[in-house]
Amino acid sequence: MKKNKSLHIDTEALSTLALVKAGLISPVEGLMNEAEAREVDESKFYKGVPFPFSFILSPTGKRNKEVLQSLKKGDIVDLVNYDKKVGELIVNETFPVDIQKRLHNIYGTNDLSHPGVKNTMARLGEIAVSGEYTVEYPLITDNTKRIQNMITKTGAKHISSMMLAANPFNRAHERMIRQAISDADLLVIFLRKPFTSEGLRYDIRYNSLNTFIDNFLPRNKVIIIPFENSYIFAGFNELILDALLAKNYGCNQLVIGKNHGGLGLYYDKNRLSTVFDLCRNIDIDIKTVDEYVYCDTCKTLVSTQTCPHGQHHHVHYHSESIMKLIQSGVIPPPILVRKEVSANILAALFPERFDNLQELYYSLMPGSGLLEQQSEEQFYMKLIQLYQTSSLT
Repeated sequence: MKKNKSLHIDTEALSTLALVKAGLISPVEGLMNEAEAREVDESKFYKGVPFPFSFILSPTGKRNKEVLQSLKKGDIVDLVNYDKKVGELIVNETFPVDIQKRLHNIYGTNDLSHPGVKNTMARLGEIAVSGEYTVEYPLITDNTKRIQNMITKTGAKHISSMMLAANPFNRAHERMIRQAISDADLLVIFLRKPFTSEGLRYDIRYNSLNTFIDNFLPRNKVIIIPFENSYIFAGFNELILDALLAKNYGCNQLVIGKNHGGLGLYYDKNRLSTVFDLCRNIDIDIKTVDEYVYCDTCKTLVSTQTCPHGQHHHVHYHSESIMKLIQSGVIPPPILVRKEVSANILAALFPERFDNLQELYYSLMPGSGLLEQQSEEQFYMKLIQLYQTSSLT
C-alpha cells in the first residue's frame, strides 16, 4: 500500500485550519487556490464580505518544500503536528508565495522589527497548497458546544462578545464587562491565547478573570472561551477578523475599547471610518466604549469623555505598566487591580515565594487566634488589607 506524503504543520496552523473548517471565519471555509488568493489580496473581499488577505497554507521547512514541489493534483497528503497525524489534504494545486508581499498584506508592513512580522516570517514557506482538507482539533469543537449549551441553558437572545487579553485583568476591564452585560442576555469573553510566551500564562489570566466573574457578577451572564489568536488575527486588520469570528460563534454584538489594536493604534480618522464601513457587511453590531481612567477628584472610574478634570487628575489603566509591577512581585494598588485578582495572580506567579509562610502570616496579620493553614493567596489578601489601613497614614 502506497504511503501518503506528509506536510508538517505547527499548532498555530492547525488551530487556524480547524477554525476555518468549523465555519468560524465564514464565508472562508477552506484553503484558497492561486486565483482566489490573488483576488482577495487585491480586493480585500471574499464572496462579498471583507477579508483582509488570502487564506493559504504555506508551511516552512526544507522537508515541507521538497514535498510541496513533488505534489500533483489528486495526491492525498497527511497533515502532521509534532509527529502525530491530525488530518488529510487532497491536493488541488500548488503555487508560489511572495513572502514579503504576504507579510505586508497581513501587518501593513514587512519590517522585521515588528514582532508579528518577525514571528510570521519564520513560519511562512515559499510554496502554498490548496485543496479540500480535514483536521482534528477538539478545542474548537468544544468551544462551539459550550457556547451553544450556554445559550440553550439561559435562553439568551441578545449575545454580546469581547476579545480580551486580560494581561493583566484590571479595573477598566471590569467596567467594560459590567457595561456589556447590562445591555445583553449573555456576554461571551474570548480570552486571547497566543502562541507566544509573552506576558502572563493563559491559565493565570483565565483564573484571575474567573475569580472576578464567579465572585462579583450575576451567574450565567458570562462565559469565557479560549481564543487561540493565530497570526491571522495579529495584523492591523484584526477587527474585521474578530467581527467575523464573533458573528460565526452566534454573537449579535462585539464590544471593543477605543484603544483596540484595530482602531487607535493603527488607524487615522479616515481609515477608521473605512473599517466600520467594512464591518457593516459582516452583519454584527460593533460597539465602542470609551477609555476608562481613575480620577483622583471624582474618586472613581470615569470615562475620559465624561470627566471634567484634566489629564493630570487621571490614573490610566496601562496594561504594560501594571504588568511590570506584577512581574516584579509588587502588589498593584486596588484602584488598578482588584485585590482578589492581584492575590490570585501573585500566588500563581511566585509559588512558594516565602520561607515559613505560616509564621510570617501569624506574625503580621490580625486573626482569630486559631492556628489554621493559610494559602499564599490568603496571605496576599491580608497584606493588601494592611496596605489599605489608613489610621496612621
